[in-house]
Amino acid sequence: YLDLRLLVSQPEVLQRAAQAYAEILKTLRFDRLAGIPYAALPIATAVSLQMGVPLLYPRKEAKEYGTRRGIEGHWEQGELVVVLDDLITTGGSKLRAIAPLEEAGLEVEDVVVLVDRGQGGGDELAEHGYRLHSVLKLKEILEMLSEHGRISTEQRDEVLAFLARRNRSG
Repeated sequence: YLDLRLLVSQPEVLQRAAQAYAEILKTLRFDRLAGIPYAALPIATAVSLQMGVPLLYPRKEAKEYGTRRGIEGHWEQGELVVVLDDLITTGGSKLRAIAPLEEAGLEVEDVVVLVDRGQGGGDELAEHGYRLHSVLKLKEILEMLSEHGRISTEQRDEVLAFLARRNRSG
């Protein structure tokens, strides 16, 4: 389990993550960033501040009072947004977050995550016409941790075997 929500407690690490996202985002075409609630909101905010790019976000549930908006932030129909999240396992939560953006007249082509768990999320997004970009893949993280003695090769192999079993079982 990767809990990237903890990044908010380490500003220097959050800033480095934002810089890593920015390196990918510099290669993409977009007007605004869209952070997926809740884990990606602090990351997306850090990226927005790092790049000076406006941010919006789809609400998990529309407000029952006030403006009753499903999307927070300012945008114009037809603008291109890139969706940011912390990690991807399957593409389901990304597709659910993209739906209200597109229903509001925004366009989405790309999704950027910090970690791709390598469990088919990129393929699922591609089936729906979206491109996935990741700062790191879980296999790369496991290799780095193993090389630096933070986990044993047995632990690395156990996690890789678990991921392979999960990929086969759907």
